[in-house]
Amino acid sequence: MYARKLRVEVLIAGQRKPCPLEWLDSFCMRNFTGAPEFDDTLPTGEGALEASFRVDPQRLGVALGEWLTKRGKGNGQAVVVVIGEM
Repeated sequence: MYARKLRVEVLIAGQRKPCPLEWLDSFCMRNFTGAPEFDDTLPTGEGALEASFRVDPQRLGVALGEWLTKRGKGNGQAVVVVIGEM
């Protein structure tokens, strides 16, 4: 659907893994950031996201990491999100 295919990984307590689809879906479908460019995202699988060129992967990673940390997904640890092109 969108022009860019992105790989989304989470780093929690030194362990890196693909971001669960449930987390991506919850974040992307609800637009918690208030930033309109994040409306141009579509989770496509575990650790996979499609996005328009309006989406800045670094900004998206920071916003997603902050949101996941606030939601307790890191079990008391900060969640760092790493996003790169597939």
